[in-house]
Amino acid sequence: MAQVTLEGVRKVYEGAQGHVAVHGVDLDVADGEFVVLVGPSGCGKSTTLRMIAGLESITAGKLSIGGRMVNDVPPKDRDIAMVFQNYALYPHMSVRDNMAFALKLRKMPKSEIEQRVREAAEVLGLTTELDRLPKQLSGGQRQRVAVGRAIVRKPAVFLFDEPLSNLDAKLRVQMRREILALHRRLGATTIYVTHDQVEAMTMGDRIVVMSAGHVMQVDTPEALYERPGNRFVAGFIGSPAMLFLKGTLTTNGTPRFVAEGGVPAIALPKSLVARAPASGEVVLGIRPEHLHLGTEAAPTADQTALDATVDLVEPLGGEALVHARAGSHELTAKTRSRDLPDVGDKIQLVADGRRVHLFDAASGAVVNH
Repeated sequence: MAQVTLEGVRKVYEGAQGHVAVHGVDLDVADGEFVVLVGPSGCGKSTTLRMIAGLESITAGKLSIGGRMVNDVPPKDRDIAMVFQNYALYPHMSVRDNMAFALKLRKMPKSEIEQRVREAAEVLGLTTELDRLPKQLSGGQRQRVAVGRAIVRKPAVFLFDEPLSNLDAKLRVQMRREILALHRRLGATTIYVTHDQVEAMTMGDRIVVMSAGHVMQVDTPEALYERPGNRFVAGFIGSPAMLFLKGTLTTNGTPRFVAEGGVPAIALPKSLVARAPASGEVVLGIRPEHLHLGTEAAPTADQTALDATVDLVEPLGGEALVHARAGSHELTAKTRSRDLPDVGDKIQLVADGRRVHLFDAASGAVVNH
């Protein structure tokens, strides 16, 4: 396997105005690491992956695989294998022939081709499907064939471009587990692209969050959730999304955040604002799981009760989402309470000041980490 290094990798599509798709990506993927590129549509994640694969030219910067610069190396000579979103299987070929096709092009001995196909089929549970055509398979089985076609090549790097987006929810969960189990078994360097932040959080050793062609943050799933570096990352990572309130921070005396729109001042612990500016406009972020339904017990010193009116309740089985309006703000609380309010009820949402995040109102950069 091999390390993948991107140094200032940039992609500009020529045209009347010259669209910049990727702005100078710097990234080191360690040998055997599973790294996920995630972001909304058009953020440059698939373009970055395609540059690694050699399917897109690199406008500027340097790309190395296994210590070898490969900017101008053809895809077939980069020792990579790519799994696409649409499977890209040959409909007239059997599963066996689909998996063996690339090896036949390399003119490998038939005995070795058969051995590699058989080994991959055993790993992926496709042994009984080798003589079937793609149209006779389920979506999950077709995706396994696409993965198997990559496995038989025994590449230095596996590349996945949104491979699960065509599957239903249950199959996506199953295939996530299978891809992770395969990664642990092979110890392969893997770069995986998805727009689904849940997929990214559950699969990646590290996650690269991208927006508008820029890398916003590279970190572990836990660190991205607990310590987002900016407002974009904070709002993108986590489901439901983080809630944001614009207002003013005061750190003289008891730290407080005063939101615009008729919401009471939110008490903050001194440890949270130790590195924040003494005062000024900021954006406070809090996750729905750190808002809880008020009880008769008085809030603690680090908690603030917000009067709200329920707009919608979404029961989800073991938990529920309570959407409510406090002043001019729409808030969502994620709760495990079985005693749920009704639409129109007056409730209190208690904000945990120890779990909030503060962001610069202009730049969006975090100011309290």
